[in-house]
Amino acid sequence: MNDAERISRWLWDLGLALARSEELAGRGKAAFDTDPALPLAFEALSNRVGDLAKRLVAADPGRFSHPSWRQAARHRDFVVHHYDRVDVELLWQTVTQSFPALAEKVREESPER
Repeated sequence: MNDAERISRWLWDLGLALARSEELAGRGKAAFDTDPALPLAFEALSNRVGDLAKRLVAADPGRFSHPSWRQAARHRDFVVHHYDRVDVELLWQTVTQSFPALAEKVREESPER
């Protein structure tokens, strides 16, 4: 698999993870506040989203230079390494505000999908 194919696959995977985040966030804030599985799911999705963002930045730093790519990677690092200090309100904001903005960047980079 060449670099272009890897990038295409990672963008596809990232789009799927962001779509799943949007689907889960669509359950609403009340569900997020009462269902303990949702914050855990968002932590796991943050890990996946950030890992894929890191791969994309490493593969083509010029193409993936918008700050949202690196922000996703930093968010992933914090959630993974400081899971005991994750603020669930900030996690909700990330998934409902930052992830949709990143999804737009994914759509810009993958017009064929």
